[in-house]
Amino acid sequence: MNNQLYRRNLVFQAEWPSEDVQAMFFKCVRWQVEDTVDPINCPYHYYCDSTYPGNHPSYVDVLVFLFTAALYLATLAIMVVDMSRRDRTCLSKSKIYLQPSGPVSLPLILLVLAKGYRINTVFPLSYIGPAILQLLQVSALSFDSGVGIDVRYAIFQASIISGILHASLYLDSIILPYYTGFDALVSSTFSGECASCVCRKEALVVGGRLIRYRGWSLTTFLVIGALCLRILCRVTGENKSKIMSIKTLLESLGLISITVDCVYLIRNSPEQSLMRIAAFGGVLVLICLQMIKKMSAQMIQWHSALVKLETGSRNQMYRIPITICFPLLFSFIFHPTCGVAE
Repeated sequence: MNNQLYRRNLVFQAEWPSEDVQAMFFKCVRWQVEDTVDPINCPYHYYCDSTYPGNHPSYVDVLVFLFTAALYLATLAIMVVDMSRRDRTCLSKSKIYLQPSGPVSLPLILLVLAKGYRINTVFPLSYIGPAILQLLQVSALSFDSGVGIDVRYAIFQASIISGILHASLYLDSIILPYYTGFDALVSSTFSGECASCVCRKEALVVGGRLIRYRGWSLTTFLVIGALCLRILCRVTGENKSKIMSIKTLLESLGLISITVDCVYLIRNSPEQSLMRIAAFGGVLVLICLQMIKKMSAQMIQWHSALVKLETGSRNQMYRIPITICFPLLFSFIFHPTCGVAE
């Protein structure tokens, strides 16, 4: 199915209309269906009724690109330093402000995504935006920034949860018109009555039928569930194995789901560009580092438990002769004939 979609894309690109008409399709926010006079060849007739306003200047795209690149490099550096276990004291104080899910970067990400439909020249968020949301999700799962006081921790995690939910909604407001326009452009024929008038064999749905990715999806709810369990464990002070196991399972499933989304978006996207591949490839690198970190921590924990078990067994082995010797020694010392010369 992916190969068929890619071939249809390549074949159809040669017949695409001008860039202005393409931009109209990709930025259309409301498709209007009207009565058709040819129910056999044109059972559904659509035209674009409303589009987004024009794009922001190119320097806005450049600023967003620099901001996103700085966030990614900061996240990568924090993960590498955490894995090397160096300068953890200094890093723990500053990484909360450097990570994408921190109190400084998160509002800026929401501002970028809220206006993302007009950022579409040098750094188009219509197909780079999902990578920004995935960077935010990976950051939220990878860094559990404890603030010491339980109430402050709960408020901080709740703000991250709210930020991820709003970012998912803002992203959908960018990509759904884009995917809908791509579906209308690829799987329709122009009727010629207007620039955006198309004939279709099937009804046009929001988001189209060609690309299934959504910001508001199972991935988002897995991340939200893991963060909610973190709050529950911290506030209630519950460290029971069941709750911790469910939290760890949700975190792992969230990372796996983000990985599946990245691979899917690399293989299925209207735009075939190196920037898109580099963006999702960078997210995959962060996920690999986080998985390696988790596996290393688990192996260290198993090794420590094994050492304690071996040490305990040795102490138990040495303790048995001592417990036997002490009664014999006492019976010898306090025997009535002990130490009396005839």
